[in-house]
Amino acid sequence: MKAAYNAACLRLIYEPEAFYFEEEAMKEYEFYSVEKKPPIAWVYLNRPDKKNAMNPPAWRETIPIFDDLDKDEDIRVVIVAAKGPCFTAGIDLVNMVSEVPEILSNDQKGGVKWKLLPKIYELQDTMSCIEWCRKPVIAAVHGYCIGAGLDMITACDIRLCSEDAVFSLREAAVGFVADVGVLQRIPQIVGQGIARELAYTAKNFDAKRAREILLVNEVYKTREELMEEAEKMAMDIAENSPLTVQASKEVLKYGVGKSVDDSLKYVASMSTNIVPSNDLIEAFTAFTEKRKPTFTGK
Repeated sequence: MKAAYNAACLRLIYEPEAFYFEEEAMKEYEFYSVEKKPPIAWVYLNRPDKKNAMNPPAWRETIPIFDDLDKDEDIRVVIVAAKGPCFTAGIDLVNMVSEVPEILSNDQKGGVKWKLLPKIYELQDTMSCIEWCRKPVIAAVHGYCIGAGLDMITACDIRLCSEDAVFSLREAAVGFVADVGVLQRIPQIVGQGIARELAYTAKNFDAKRAREILLVNEVYKTREELMEEAEKMAMDIAENSPLTVQASKEVLKYGVGKSVDDSLKYVASMSTNIVPSNDLIEAFTAFTEKRKPTFTGK
């Protein structure tokens, strides 16, 4: 787990007055609904009356949620989806101004900007924690997925959507630079040329286009089919060795921006650290006994 993730978790405990809530104090989530159905956990954006516009709790709650799911040995895969008419209409600008008043301050001198910088870092952590979670995360998108929604789903491992999905890298249209992760992650998914088109035009694009540019792996006719297929994919993943799946995610993350040689050395170290394992022995035993293996992640 990255050092920044650990630092963010420590802030939750030792700085309750900071941007985040303390994990232990959060008995229920205000913006999200978390349903654990081992081996799958469903994380729903759950502010349907506001089209899941991302208000302060939407940002505060992701770190404790994904820290908990990372640690829960019964959970092997996470699906991020949404209640209501759409995935998200994007950031709730009106309600977020109180969290970052510096952006509207008339006094745009060094002291004001110095206060804003760590707040942006904190916001970045609230999306990066999805990527840092060792469990694979699948985004299941229906309806609008605007602005901050793209930040969220590009931090996921896999993206699926229904035919009614509409996406937009919207920030340029409202006078912001997208600064919490999408500009760093989406080029790795769709390539630099497409990423620049999306960022500069800020236009809406549909599910068909999202599939063409490889933003999503599959498009399904209805929301119901989307959820069914997301669950099937999650179960396919969960049936494999969790130790190996999670190690593969770490290797794939490490390889971004690295040379092939660096990545080969890293995966050699990873293999050395996890082999042998009970899962490996179970795989061999199941093969000889002509049965399906039952992996424990040990």
